[in-house]
Amino acid sequence: MGILERIAEIENEMARTQKNKATMGHLGLLKARLAKLKRELIEPKGGGGGTGEGFDVAKTGDARIGFVGFPSVGKSTLLTNLAGVYSEVAAYEFTTLTTVPGCIKYKGAKIQLLDLPGIIEGAKDGKGRGKQVIAVARTCSLVFIVLDVLKPLQHKRILESELEGFGLRLNKTPPNITFKRKDKGGINLTATVAQSELDIDTVKAILGEYRISNADVTLRHDATTEELIDVIEGNRVYVPCIYVLNKIDQISIEELDIIYKIPHCVPISAHHKWNFDDLLEKMWNYLRLVRLYTKPKGQLPDYTSPVVLKEEHQSVEDFCNKLHRNIIKEFKYALVWGSSVKHQPQKVGKEHVLNDEDVIQIVKKK
Repeated sequence: MGILERIAEIENEMARTQKNKATMGHLGLLKARLAKLKRELIEPKGGGGGTGEGFDVAKTGDARIGFVGFPSVGKSTLLTNLAGVYSEVAAYEFTTLTTVPGCIKYKGAKIQLLDLPGIIEGAKDGKGRGKQVIAVARTCSLVFIVLDVLKPLQHKRILESELEGFGLRLNKTPPNITFKRKDKGGINLTATVAQSELDIDTVKAILGEYRISNADVTLRHDATTEELIDVIEGNRVYVPCIYVLNKIDQISIEELDIIYKIPHCVPISAHHKWNFDDLLEKMWNYLRLVRLYTKPKGQLPDYTSPVVLKEEHQSVEDFCNKLHRNIIKEFKYALVWGSSVKHQPQKVGKEHVLNDEDVIQIVKKK
């Protein structure tokens, strides 16, 4: 029996099993088996495979955005009009067969855009070239799910299911679960808050499927079985996502008002270039980038070319490493002007956390 048949068999058994306290452990076991089989689809035994020729593109710029969607929803038109890069556009399906890159400059940051081939249902199971498409999406800082506003929002659910099945977690934060293997002592479960789904028997059943008999598990929120499996698997990618609802020139104002209430959503017309300002502003907020300006000694700050860092890596040391790896070896202190300091300027060490649009001058050891 092949992997896809085994997956279907487990999914059928899960659908048949009533969900109650008595079956939690069994369902947890089935979900763990399902996760392992899906991992085999993503990472076949023996390795290799890669993303496929013409799919992955060398990373450039400060962030990378992947356009994901069904064929003919307007991804190519959006890339063409955002970046001025020609991506073959036609009114028939499956126009883009490889990844088409583009680049835009926004608020001083260089953003790489990738128009990915259209996804079809079943992509995560290997249909079409979906596995290669989603593998590239996993490398992105942000995903644009491009939807045709005229087609039902069930497309949104299908695409989410495809991406989730490939280990992408959209607009989610990693679970607050600590999992640590050990050599002996059995399974030790600690929960700092009441649990509605996970108990010691369910946790043991899930870990048993992974042949783990000694581990410490700490749950710091009301965790689900899926979240525990995600932590054990360890290969999940947590990525922000914006739903880009295209072709709004073909709907009414009343319908547009309803669409605006959907979370993480921006309605646009790629063809007419409508509402691009909203899309770019939301893109900037979701990327969570920090712009820092250099100030050479005795000169004015250089506001033309900011050093751009990710929000989670915005210390003075991160700033030095972005400029050049050797700078930190000669680092003495830094002078900082901006909202991250009380005094203008203020002397800080390499651990100091910088804020967006701070100005920084590095002082080296003599």
